[in-house]
Amino acid sequence: MQKRRPSILSLAFIFLGLVGFSGGPSEDFDFTKHSVPLNQILSGGPPKDGIPALLKPVFIKAAQAGFLNEEDRVLGVIDEGEAKAYPIKILNWHEIVNDTLAGKPVVITYCPLCGTGIGFHPLVHGKSLTFGVSGLLYQSDMVMYDHQSQSLWSQISMQAIAGPMTGAKLTHIFLEHTTWGAWRRAHPNSEVLSTKTGFVRDYNRDPYLGYAQRTDLMFPIKKSDSRFHPKEWVLGLEVEGIFKAYPFSLLKKVKGPVHDHINGQEIQITFNAKARSASAIDGAGTPLPSVMAFWFAWYTFHPETKVYNTTDQ
Repeated sequence: MQKRRPSILSLAFIFLGLVGFSGGPSEDFDFTKHSVPLNQILSGGPPKDGIPALLKPVFIKAAQAGFLNEEDRVLGVIDEGEAKAYPIKILNWHEIVNDTLAGKPVVITYCPLCGTGIGFHPLVHGKSLTFGVSGLLYQSDMVMYDHQSQSLWSQISMQAIAGPMTGAKLTHIFLEHTTWGAWRRAHPNSEVLSTKTGFVRDYNRDPYLGYAQRTDLMFPIKKSDSRFHPKEWVLGLEVEGIFKAYPFSLLKKVKGPVHDHINGQEIQITFNAKARSASAIDGAGTPLPSVMAFWFAWYTFHPETKVYNTTDQ
């Protein structure tokens, strides 16, 4: 079998990422105040806004989304009956969508290097923020910046790591990372982010093709764990400061929902093997914000994480 050659974009990431961030002042951002070591903030390759976030997203009805196949992956959100889907094939090229849902501002983010789709309410200190892509990475994860203060934010840790707002946190919202087919069947009236983004991109081309199957990473991380393949999908949960990961390779061995407890709270995990998706609810049936991530990404940000075992049932 012929070995797949890395894409030009991947090679650019590797080369420019190794150059890194020197730890000194940047013409784009103020690093005077920071909460992480500056030598761990690396250049991802593209400059600030080189990956353009979407500020005025355009949506279409599910029936009009002919550019999506059943197996295409989407990030889905719903609030007060309003459902929206954000295709990964678009997020691969933009990473951040500034939007509204049920009249409230939301920010939908996706880091292709970590496989993490995370949604936020961007209200911080009484101000509604909008976000762009900084071009920087922290622990191989996307670093966002807000347009209002130019502070840098770690996607997975969900907080500002440099700049005037260092230490501030974003409010995590429930989001499903699933297939378009599964989302459309559950939410037939969903709106879908359109390819009419205002930018010329080939949304049918995956610039990260093959990355999820490889064991290697493009950028260094501070901590790793070899119990699972680095790119194994896990569902990550936090309950009052306690973190737990549910690896898909273990969830697929269990018939029916997984019932568990985290920090005394009853948890139920539903796993859809066909859609390669998982979600969580509490004992009252309320959806819990969670993160679907590659194992390496969840672990490096949460090395103290507990890990689900089938004997936990």
